[in-house]
Order: sequence, then C-alpha cells, then structure tokens
Amino acid sequence: MKNEPVIRWMSKEPITIGPKTTLPEAHNIMIAQKIRRLPVVNEAGHLVGIVTLGDVREASPSDATSLSIYELNYLLAKLTIDRVMTREPIAITPETTLSEAAQLMLKHKIGGLPVIAHGKVVGIITESDIFRVLVKALGEG
Repeated sequence: MKNEPVIRWMSKEPITIGPKTTLPEAHNIMIAQKIRRLPVVNEAGHLVGIVTLGDVREASPSDATSLSIYELNYLLAKLTIDRVMTREPIAITPETTLSEAAQLMLKHKIGGLPVIAHGKVVGIITESDIFRVLVKALGEG
C-alpha cells in the first residue's frame, strides 16, 4: 500500500477559498464542512497558500484585548485570509506515493498536503487519510 499513489486515497475536489476571503467566512466554512484546512487559490485557480483551523484561531483576538466586542467584530470582518495563510505551501501530485506524502508530512510537521495537477488543486491528502490507509492495511494483515 505504501507505493500506492495518493490519488486513490485523497479527498477529491476539496473546498478552496480565495485570498480575499475573510477570516470569519473561512472559519464558518471549516466548521460547517468539518474540515481543518483550506487551500487558497487565486482567480486562475492556482494554489497560492493554505490556511488551517489553527491559523484562524491564532489570528483571533485573545481575551486580554482592551477592544470592545464591536471593535473586535469590525476588525475580524475586515481581516482576509491572505494575511494569515501559509504562502507557497508544500504540494504534491496525484502520482506521489502514500509513503512519500507521509514522509513529507512528518518531516515538515504538517497535517495535510494539497494535490496539484496541471496547475490546479485536484485534491488534498491529510493525516486522517493516511490513518485510513493504515487501518485498512492492519485489517488485511
């Protein structure tokens, strides 16, 4: 199984957002779709970044702020993803093996990799997908 291409295990056609998506919009998408990361694509559909639920939480204000709730909501509504996303994220192709993908995630301490074909995001492989493969392999043993 380790030499299988990620295309067999990745989530296909992942939800993506644009760099000018607001922080609250991105957060709402993640909560509603029960996902922890969103590839960020430009108008041409090319990957320009990735944002995680952790990035969104880190960008949110702490309880120690002196701003009022109204000021906070106003500022958050204006904050766009391009200010908090990871630019030029590590990405792979559909032919990348599961083993290579898992090694990249471990090496760079990341939980998911966008999958790119012909310059467009066609999927995403996450640690959950890798665990699914492992569980299936252990069940077969």
